Amino acid sequence: MEYDLAFIWAGLIAFAVLVYVILDGFDLGLGILFPFAGTHRDRDVMMNSVAPVWDGNETWLVLGGGGLFAVFPLAYAVVMPALYMPIIAMLLALIFRGVSFEYRWRTQRFRWLWDWTFFLGSTIAALCQGIALGALVQGIEVEGRAYAGGWFDWLSPFSLATGVAVVLGYALLGATWIVLKAEGRLRDHMKRLSFGLGLATLAMIAMVSLWTPFQDNVYFDRWFAFPGSLWSYTVPVVMVGLVFLFFTGLARDSDIQPFLAALGFFIAGFVGIGISFYPMIVPPSLTIWEAAAPDSSLWFALVGALILLPIILIYTAYAYWVFRGKIDPDKGYH
Repeated sequence: MEYDLAFIWAGLIAFAVLVYVILDGFDLGLGILFPFAGTHRDRDVMMNSVAPVWDGNETWLVLGGGGLFAVFPLAYAVVMPALYMPIIAMLLALIFRGVSFEYRWRTQRFRWLWDWTFFLGSTIAALCQGIALGALVQGIEVEGRAYAGGWFDWLSPFSLATGVAVVLGYALLGATWIVLKAEGRLRDHMKRLSFGLGLATLAMIAMVSLWTPFQDNVYFDRWFAFPGSLWSYTVPVVMVGLVFLFFTGLARDSDIQPFLAALGFFIAGFVGIGISFYPMIVPPSLTIWEAAAPDSSLWFALVGALILLPIILIYTAYAYWVFRGKIDPDKGYH
């Protein structure tokens, strides 16, 4: 394994993407669950639970995408043409979702419209993120350091399956977040939804995990060829422990345990993808070293990252600390 600037930057971008997924995941999940909330009051509580932090969560998406452009320009140049349609659809959905977040408080007559816009924006954004991930996993055709595929290569049964898996997973994060932050009838309703969403999410994770090794021979070898498979098998072992924690947390009526276990599902899945991918940044052929910018550019960007990352982490942690605890429907946070 080579520990150099390209490797460090691959780790930083992977970290930014993971933090985005686990932070904005429950944020998007709330929108996906909007139609399942019983009343406008419940939807107000759901939205208020993330009002102080939702826009800060988007920072990590910008950091991941901007970092890819700055330090892995070849990967960016290949991935963007391959995934233009799902990425543009995701960005438009996030824009409309952000607009609805603000506008639904400004009207009574058309609040229903902004509720549906919030739901559709969240669902489409989550679906497109999953489809983009599936398209990347199944491989992008590269010839002469450029994308060589077609407009709709991203659309396949496998990418649609990963899209549905991400939608269900984000909805699970949203439901367990409300279990953590709300009280009374809304919390009980989301707890019931968490059980079914947990089963559905785990079923999709299992299906996609069993499907992934057959997308490329490299993936198959990573997961089934000894001794490398010893590392790969740690992921399902960890998942078994997380499943136990998730369902025992629901049974014990714990506030935080189901949410942390659901986050663990995503972290374990992310590690599994990393085991399959490394050292490729654009499967099946483009490695992180082939896609990296010159060392001078990597050093320059790294200096800025080492200054900005701690600041972002500190203000993110501080925001979640300030707005910890339960949310009151009338008074906001306790």
